[in-house]
Amino acid sequence: MATTGATAAADDSGKIGLVPATLMVAGNMMGSGVFMLPANLSAIGSIALIGWLLTVVGAVALALVFAKLSAIDPAAGGPYAFARKAYGDYMGYQTNLIYWLANVVGNVALAVAGLGYLSHFFPALKVPIVMAFGSIAIIWFFAYANILGPKVVGRLQSFTTIFALVPIFGMALFGWFWFKPEIFSSAWNVSGQSSPNAVMATLTFTLWAFIGVESASVSAGVVANPSRNVPIATVGGVVLASVAYVLSSSVIMGMIPNKELIASSAPFADAARLALGDFAGSTVALCAAVGCLGSLAGWTLLVGQSAKAAADDGLFPGIFAKVNKRGVPSLGLVIVAVIMSVQVLATMSPTASQQFGKIASIAVIMTLLPYIYSCIAIKVLGYGKMPHGQYTFFVAAGLAGAIYCMIALVGSDGEQTRWSLIFVIATIVFYSASITRKRDLDEKHIHPGGKAPIWVRYLALGVTIVALVVMFWLSVGRHDDLDLRSREQAPAEAGETAQQMAPSGVQ
Repeated sequence: MATTGATAAADDSGKIGLVPATLMVAGNMMGSGVFMLPANLSAIGSIALIGWLLTVVGAVALALVFAKLSAIDPAAGGPYAFARKAYGDYMGYQTNLIYWLANVVGNVALAVAGLGYLSHFFPALKVPIVMAFGSIAIIWFFAYANILGPKVVGRLQSFTTIFALVPIFGMALFGWFWFKPEIFSSAWNVSGQSSPNAVMATLTFTLWAFIGVESASVSAGVVANPSRNVPIATVGGVVLASVAYVLSSSVIMGMIPNKELIASSAPFADAARLALGDFAGSTVALCAAVGCLGSLAGWTLLVGQSAKAAADDGLFPGIFAKVNKRGVPSLGLVIVAVIMSVQVLATMSPTASQQFGKIASIAVIMTLLPYIYSCIAIKVLGYGKMPHGQYTFFVAAGLAGAIYCMIALVGSDGEQTRWSLIFVIATIVFYSASITRKRDLDEKHIHPGGKAPIWVRYLALGVTIVALVVMFWLSVGRHDDLDLRSREQAPAEAGETAQQMAPSGVQ
């Protein structure tokens, strides 16, 4: 028994523990959403409080489902692993492809949002091409950090999440000294819609805030003692984020008049500036940037692990299963970084808020389907593995989570939903290639994966440095003679509202 315990301890030596896993879940959810939500929701009104409560119920239901599924089978892959075991290879393949692509898309939004906050200190980042190369540098830096191993990522995100939580909880707890009930009540519903429709309109915003609830289950392969730590981290991360969201968003809506809040591109910073002055506002803006960019570390880990889990089963290209000496799918991470870099260049916009809006709405819609599949999978995978009363409870939680996701899908942008559905249908065509590969693995007894070349690590570091050099050159010099440019910040356009930062399906 002592030998077994020593072996288990050795196996877990390079993995992340309970606290980093919990902070990863909270950090992945809170990375971008929490800092922009008050302004996003102010276009609808403080009636968003009701939408928050509904979303918290849906998020807790999702957390309970993912926690229990992880306890039943703590395999890496999250929604992919659950869908495959519940419904078969094709549904697993479809789930992974949609989920993987949604996260690749969503990760770009995090880089853009983080640099958008940093533009408060570095106005050159307001130039689209400078923002683009800055985003590319950030993307490749975190790919490199992930190649160094999950412990590096866990420590990095633990630091950035704590850094971000200080101003969030500070505002949630102490902002009430500046809270004015008349400001909050006067903006109860400014959307021009009926109350039910206004509440429905908030769900797309608030759902984006909870994307990431499944983080620990997807990364179970790099979490120590996953059967215990993954469920606790999942529920704990959601509870932590829920408290921060509801309190901070509500208090800011009672501090800043609605018209000013709608026009704010940094509501937390504006609220801190109102309460404690310019220094506090700048500090919060810095914390927001750190929180957004730090969460990208965890999301990059998530993308690599979900692709590796499917590749190990023969349902994704084998290159995603190749790992370095730390067990990290480094080649897959480089491929993801390349795709994200192309996406940054393809979605360049005049403002960070517009670019974020283009990206985030697509990511939300595509994430809903894997969530729905997982919610129903609890009924399939949990049968016979828990007492009747407990089974009934979790099936009901799964049903509640699925209904919430369906309602959010109905409220999403119709055009983007249509194209997402077409992509889902097209996965059956893509699956034909995976069938061939899986047969080769089974019939020829081929083992997927293998060792990734060491040059991959240096490639990620090299691209990071090159992108930073290009960003600096574009920031301070002209293309012809490298004369210094003015760094004066241009006045914000009146039309540049925080509403553009949100998924475009909500009006």
